[in-house]
Amino acid sequence: MKTPLLTCLLAFGCQAALTAQQLKAPESLRPSTTPVLPAPAQTQSTEAVDKLAEEAQKALFQSVDKSGGGAATTTSGATNRTYAPYASSTPMRMPVQRAEDPGLWAKDSVHKLAVMEVAFGGARETVMIELFPNSAPQTVNNFMDLCDSGFYNGLAFHRAIEGFLVQTGDPLTSDESARLKWGTGGEDKTIPAEIKLPLRVGTVAMARRSDKVNPERRSNGSQFFVTLGNYGALEGKYTAFGQVVSGLETFKRISLMPVDANDCPVARIEIKSVKVITQKGPMQLPAISAGEGRRYIKPDAARGMVGRFFHHIW
Repeated sequence: MKTPLLTCLLAFGCQAALTAQQLKAPESLRPSTTPVLPAPAQTQSTEAVDKLAEEAQKALFQSVDKSGGGAATTTSGATNRTYAPYASSTPMRMPVQRAEDPGLWAKDSVHKLAVMEVAFGGARETVMIELFPNSAPQTVNNFMDLCDSGFYNGLAFHRAIEGFLVQTGDPLTSDESARLKWGTGGEDKTIPAEIKLPLRVGTVAMARRSDKVNPERRSNGSQFFVTLGNYGALEGKYTAFGQVVSGLETFKRISLMPVDANDCPVARIEIKSVKVITQKGPMQLPAISAGEGRRYIKPDAARGMVGRFFHHIW
């Protein structure tokens, strides 16, 4: 009697196992190339998220300032480095402001452009910066004088932080053996603060020392930086005087280069020349596609005689 009952139970168990193997797994357990995340119980507006991010970032920068980092200076031994503030290691989402398209400038418009040649990685790249003399006249005049005198030629980028900024303009960077002092030069002259323009990605602004030693927020005589993001805590504290209108991707690549403990690129990245020109009307089109951004053709006024000749016959 026990044997037939045991046989029946074994047969029933095998049938159940076979049936279970033929069942399809629930869709929620299947792997998917596009994971679906559960919706949050409560969503916040973009404005609210931006506000929270900016407040959190400001708190971070203030804590760095109190600990001795400063809004524009970092102390390493007896060395005071003139900077813009330090970036958070975690990128924060900031609202993006769109710069005016240079290809759409009015035909009768006149713009001041700084055309910069940068050498790194065995290549030369051109960056163009629109200057704003109406908003920061003293700063722009000082910058133009330095460009015309060849002051920036041969100087290196001494600070590069991904997603935050790149910085250059320290005269001490002409001497490779003085790396430990890079970031401290240019303080023999300062420029009165002209803090009027808002920041955006690609803004060019002057570096300065911290509020503790520089309550008037006077700018360094030559050092400047280019914002690449996460700039909320810098807003209203630094003199902005220009905007990158072509070649921003060059600065982004510089920010990705390997750096040392002072955020200084290990390999030398150098300004070869900066020439200020007057651009009448829109930038020449078509724009040349280059990665994330657009590179406009270098104006004839920024070329030498030979360069203009080959540009027109090529």
